[in-house]
Amino acid sequence: MMKSMKLGLVCLITLLSFQLKAQDSISSSPKKYSIGITETPPFVEKSAQGVSGLSIESWEMVNQQLGWDYEYKEYESLADLLLAVEKGEVDFSVNPITVTDKRMENINFSQPYFISQTAIAQIKKSNAWAVVKNLWSWKFISALLILIGVIFIFGFLVWLFERKKNAKEFGGEGFSGVKEGFWWSAVTMTTVGYGDRSPRTTGGRIIALIWMFMAVIIISSLTASIASALTVESINNEINSVAELDRFNVVSVRSSSSQEFLNLYKIKHEEVKDGVSGIAYLLNHPDDLLIYDLPILNYEIEQQNLQDDIQVLEKTLKKDYFSYSFPKDSDLIDQVDPVLISAMKTMEWSRLMKNYN
Repeated sequence: MMKSMKLGLVCLITLLSFQLKAQDSISSSPKKYSIGITETPPFVEKSAQGVSGLSIESWEMVNQQLGWDYEYKEYESLADLLLAVEKGEVDFSVNPITVTDKRMENINFSQPYFISQTAIAQIKKSNAWAVVKNLWSWKFISALLILIGVIFIFGFLVWLFERKKNAKEFGGEGFSGVKEGFWWSAVTMTTVGYGDRSPRTTGGRIIALIWMFMAVIIISSLTASIASALTVESINNEINSVAELDRFNVVSVRSSSSQEFLNLYKIKHEEVKDGVSGIAYLLNHPDDLLIYDLPILNYEIEQQNLQDDIQVLEKTLKKDYFSYSFPKDSDLIDQVDPVLISAMKTMEWSRLMKNYN
């Protein structure tokens, strides 16, 4: 009896020992980290060979020192990815996510690894079309109509004084006389001065004197208006402040820092899924503006060979800092940041950045 109890005890101890060893083996195995991504060329690109791009290569360079086991988890859009990071569905993301005050309320960010800018893209327009568009604008046409009205008024006033005493030159009574008065007024305004008609009465000459001085001012203003209309890159088409975006129909990528920027300044805008959708939208809406990250805009325009169709304005709206993003309670950022900073000091990192600039 005693022997059987001892044997049972030995078996129990042996079993417990195996279980402890198995648990130790499981606990000592490295964790596999989940990294959230969404396609954002040239930072994150998908192909038959897998994923690549600046952000992916930067992470692989950092992970040479960390040696972590990881897998990428793909999301359909930037909005979905940000929500996944916020909820902790992934351990972190290496996508180019701009650091903003609003995002920092729900997400932690690493040391920025890329400096970007928020830019404006628009469809290029030919000089001829710009001239025609400006000349046929309601502002320009309304100015011409007012001018014609003023010419008619002064021509009519001169005709009232001259119709009886100078009927030979001003056509006498009726429409014929009014027409001659209009012709005299137009010729006088343009300083052509054919001399075929001239007022003879005192009243007519006073009206003519007033009209001549007024005509000098009107012609100067009209010349300035025409010169402005013929200037393709006129001051009215330049965007010198954020407030001026209100004059245009604007589109931006949903949940991007560009959209957050537009919301901050209460600029009305349309939303698209990503940069590719934004370019497609712009092609279908040639009078609108696309607001998004500069390197992504440049990449998409180049990839689609649209350099002759779309231009990115030299003036940018703000500077952006791209970082890795982590859930708010994550302690991984303390492990990643020192290695990321160290990697950014290497020549290999400089070559990587140069390849994408």
